[in-house]
Amino acid sequence: MSGPGRYLEEHADQVHEAAERIRGHVRRTPVLGTDLDPELRLKPECFQVTGSFKPRGAFNAVLSLVARGSRPPGVIAVSSGNHAQAVALAASSVGIPALILIPEDANPAKVAATRALGAEVIQEGINFANREQRLREVMAERGFTLVHPFDDWDVIHGQGTAARELLQDAPDLDVIAAPVGGGGLLAGTAISAKRHRSSVKVVGVEPAAADDAYRTWKAGSIQTLPTSPSTLADGVRTTAIGRRNFEVMFAHGLVDEVVTVTEQEIADAVQVAWSRLHLALEPTGALPLAAYLAEKLPKGLMGLILSGGNANLQTVATLLKK
Repeated sequence: MSGPGRYLEEHADQVHEAAERIRGHVRRTPVLGTDLDPELRLKPECFQVTGSFKPRGAFNAVLSLVARGSRPPGVIAVSSGNHAQAVALAASSVGIPALILIPEDANPAKVAATRALGAEVIQEGINFANREQRLREVMAERGFTLVHPFDDWDVIHGQGTAARELLQDAPDLDVIAAPVGGGGLLAGTAISAKRHRSSVKVVGVEPAAADDAYRTWKAGSIQTLPTSPSTLADGVRTTAIGRRNFEVMFAHGLVDEVVTVTEQEIADAVQVAWSRLHLALEPTGALPLAAYLAEKLPKGLMGLILSGGNANLQTVATLLKK
């Protein structure tokens, strides 16, 4: 897309409205320089409430639901952890019950945090293969409203507020890189970046072991992995990006490139984050840093959206010993 069109303008307006709506519920995280490179700017969403960017989208979705006068008996979500915590917090802020389906093999710390925020958690028998079917069954039983982790316009617009803040604080950026799993953060980032300046390059980063977005970018149609991928970056273990996310990122050409990083490159980035940047990133949050360190990103003044810090401490301890 060569410049802002009506589609981009309309969605950028929605990101602006989301920023106003969620103000007071989320933190404006800082933009940091680093001695790694004078051309590098970091947006550490590990400093966000609940430890990841996810409350931006969850609060926008839940608050929009209430503002429209639709107050359901509860909200429901499927998540490996970060979206779960965000929905739990957003729902509790407006007095709506939250029910989260979390796969049995999810990070125990994320599960405990979700329960601590007041959500009901169902884990028994839940896995990546059956979780969508179980979701439909529980929604039918309870009558709860779904807050999708990425394929939802309110969620996408909320996630776009991170890049919006980044560009307000660092308006001259040439490149913005963000992790991509289902595509909520990257789609929102692309909307904010291309509205700011069409020449800003927007790059998604995902594990080579979970390269559905890369395949989708290359193919021009949504590509689905046959099974849930095995990767250190557990926050991006989706098998395909969402339909709305595809529309923003590839159908409208707002994402310039998707790059992949190896498991070793992810591990190296976690080590650099903890030991040199003193940022407690989880592997998913370190994906853009991994791409930068592996010299896989375009040159120029670069902003990295580091999506979260809810790390499995046993995993991090193992990585730091190496």
